Amino acid sequence: MAVWALGINHTTAPLDLRGRFAFALDQIAPTLQGLRQSLAGASARHPQIETAIISTCNRTEIYCAGNESAVDHTLGWLAQSGGVSPALLRSHSYALEDGLVARHAFRVASGLDSMVLGEAQILGQMKDAVRAAETAGALGTTLNQLFQRSFAVAKEVRSSTEIGAHSISMAAAAVRLAGQLFEDLSDIRVLFVGAGEMIELAATHFAAKDPKAIAIANRTLERGEKLATRFGGEVMRLADLPDRLHEFDAVISCTASSLPIIGLGAVERALKKRRHRPMFMVDLAVPRDIEPEVKALGDVYLYTVDDLATVVQTAQASRQAAVAQAEAIIDAGVQSFMHWMDLRSPPAGASGAASGAAVVPLIQQLNAQADEWRAAEIARAKKLLARGEDLDAVLEALSRGLTQKMLHGTMAELRAGDAEARAQTAQTVSRLFLRSQTKSSL
Repeated sequence: MAVWALGINHTTAPLDLRGRFAFALDQIAPTLQGLRQSLAGASARHPQIETAIISTCNRTEIYCAGNESAVDHTLGWLAQSGGVSPALLRSHSYALEDGLVARHAFRVASGLDSMVLGEAQILGQMKDAVRAAETAGALGTTLNQLFQRSFAVAKEVRSSTEIGAHSISMAAAAVRLAGQLFEDLSDIRVLFVGAGEMIELAATHFAAKDPKAIAIANRTLERGEKLATRFGGEVMRLADLPDRLHEFDAVISCTASSLPIIGLGAVERALKKRRHRPMFMVDLAVPRDIEPEVKALGDVYLYTVDDLATVVQTAQASRQAAVAQAEAIIDAGVQSFMHWMDLRSPPAGASGAASGAAVVPLIQQLNAQADEWRAAEIARAKKLLARGEDLDAVLEALSRGLTQKMLHGTMAELRAGDAEARAQTAQTVSRLFLRSQTKSSL
């Protein structure tokens, strides 16, 4: 079984390119279906391909598992879905296989690969992506193991280290930048566009500064009202935003829209009504919510997720010890996952019928055989007890019957073949059944 991953993130690709590959949660299922069909059509060896997609403002990553790696085909498919050439995507992406996939997934889940070192939001986003893949029927045993182990490693990293201590979130960075523009944040009016998790986080940070007014503009009024009530603000329809934009000193936007919802013309009209009093704007969305041309306006201070990178890197040096601890935990997790993968791979040098057999199916067969023997002996013992047989005699017969069934094949092999074959069998049997004696003689 091969595992591979392909991705772009805030360190490898610019914002506008990342925007081409942003998938909302409701897009994940059809996207995964398209990818699986593409991979299955490319090779007869990919009928049961496993796939998952993680898409956030800072990254889009595809995880796959199948009989053989298909990194190039996956890259070609993703490039086509984003409307760019494979060469361009390759120059801004990273491709990983096997153990490197596990290491990367564990680092992402633990917050070590985030723009904000140690941030916890990515773990929830990964869990959402896994649930979406499960719902789409695209997640199999291998990727499920990979992600469940990612979550376990992330939990250990957060409980055993201080990787998340003193981290500056994107929302906190936005408040810090606003504080550099406005003397007193309690005198400003703040508009939040959207009502998702990122906006909720940003509103929490701004509300702590007790601004003069808070408003939530959202496509769905019900969800916007819930958030507005929490922060003592008002809710407005997204359609009313252009006419009321001039009322707000700060605008923080993060929606799932595929096109900008705040255009250059709307901001120019707002500035005119404000008599060119400055506006602070933060676009946390990927793709963009605010047209990039807005940044050129003299009285607008527009920041994107990439613009906030410098701010959120503050004080990372003080956490390097925690990073080292986290990497050690991740190393152990990677070794454990690769050992699990090895157990599912064909034994090296195997021939004949055993060449395609993996250790895990063999273990399953042994367990099934043992359960069958146990069930047969229990049924036999119950019949004897029902006839009034002595309990001790029945237990003796049950244990003898199980022992004979378990040793029958071994005894037959010890008696079969030539002297050399019997000697090799004897060594194997001693190692498997006489482990305590073998260990004590060493």
